[in-house]
Amino acid sequence: MSAPLILATNSIKDTGYDVANSIRYNDGDSPQLTRINSSNGNLKNFTFSVWVKRSSGGATKRLLHCRNSGGSQFASIFFNSSDQLEYSSSDGSNSDNLVTNRVFRDFSAWYNIVVVWDSDSSTQSDRIRFFINGTRETSFATSDFPALNQESMMSKGTDASTIGLGFQSVANSEHFDGYMCEAVFLDGTTSTDASEFGEFDEDSPTIWKPIDVSGLTFGSHGYYLDFEDSSALGDDVSGNNNDFTPSNLAATDQSTDTCTNNFATYNALLSQVAGVDGRGGSWNGQLAEGNLSSGTAVDNYNNQFSTFGLTSGKWYAEFKMSTTDNNFSHGIVNDVFFSGLGSYIGQSTASGVRNIGYYSQNGQVLKNNSAEYTGSSYGSSSADLISIALDLDNNFVYFAKNGTYQNSGDPTSGSSGTGGVAIDADTTWFLGSTTHSLSSSGLKISYANFGSPPTGFTISSGNADANGHGNFEYSVPSGYFALCSKNLAEFG
Repeated sequence: MSAPLILATNSIKDTGYDVANSIRYNDGDSPQLTRINSSNGNLKNFTFSVWVKRSSGGATKRLLHCRNSGGSQFASIFFNSSDQLEYSSSDGSNSDNLVTNRVFRDFSAWYNIVVVWDSDSSTQSDRIRFFINGTRETSFATSDFPALNQESMMSKGTDASTIGLGFQSVANSEHFDGYMCEAVFLDGTTSTDASEFGEFDEDSPTIWKPIDVSGLTFGSHGYYLDFEDSSALGDDVSGNNNDFTPSNLAATDQSTDTCTNNFATYNALLSQVAGVDGRGGSWNGQLAEGNLSSGTAVDNYNNQFSTFGLTSGKWYAEFKMSTTDNNFSHGIVNDVFFSGLGSYIGQSTASGVRNIGYYSQNGQVLKNNSAEYTGSSYGSSSADLISIALDLDNNFVYFAKNGTYQNSGDPTSGSSGTGGVAIDADTTWFLGSTTHSLSSSGLKISYANFGSPPTGFTISSGNADANGHGNFEYSVPSGYFALCSKNLAEFG
């Protein structure tokens, strides 16, 4: 299997308007944001906009759900089990359903989803409208539009109506999995072209980028969640104080991976190969925490790699393990490695494969299964942290254990490559990890920090690159950068 070089084109531009934070939903934690409608809002007109980066598919994942306590009346916006965008609602007697033909399976990209309820429109097909990255969706698998002036349950206050952002309220299920930012609800306002929430870039007119929404008219039930207060992730900053109550969400679930600066994660598409049964399929490893952690409980090769492939520039990332088991390898591979994942990084000698890995058990750094040097072993302590500094301007890779570069390496040595391993030029490289040949029971997890660390990757110091991006445990070598779209636009 071959994997594409993935880069979300809707978030590579320096937009001039920056979204600082997102919230990271890990569905295994049953995360949710909840509030109660105590009165009716505008029942004929609303607009909901949110930016999302999905972490998994193949199961129903809610974006916004409102339901009365009995469950007979509801409205819901969600990705269904076929990965289509769907709106479904019922007022107890009338049911409405709009389902795209389009599927949403790029787990590296940010999507702007805008849903409009406009039941007093004279045109029936305009009474529910979808916009994806600024373009109206017109191809539907199901299109049951509401009757004229039909009331929406999304702003209903009768019978203790519960709104859930990122899960199915009342039933407490089908939690969203991934990243969410710029969640906006306009009560009584219907968007005609989504221009309240974004604009097409003047230099790259296919790229949709966010704009400042703080000045919009939100209406009495409206809200704007920017997720910038890690101590109050459900804080409404619209001025209405329609705050949501977080549950199973912590300050560490705030992320800097946003629609204006997209960070690399592990590639969920690569995980769909033979291995353990993870989340609804046959998986190479169980991805979690916004696809920044990968675990396995069986004796196989759990290989995970960055969504971004790199061809130039200088890049830095950190990895750590959750266990004292010492069968790990961290390093870099080309995409040919993906066609057969039955070896650890550095071990493969298959035709066309390029792979260099730092092996935990004996400290060897292997290049296509040939030892380049022997450094310190690692994994005897779950606190061990491995750094990779990848220099694609001079074609060397460097490895560090707990901040000490192996082989007396100097990532800033340039063309001399002091202590580095020479790598092929004109190759697209992916950073990643392998967990294999486990010697103890239980889930073994490898955490990746490409600049936006997950829960489980505790940062005690905090170091950014020279552009101010990323949050790392150890100092980023001079001239190296975090794997994010702003840096890629400049150096990649």
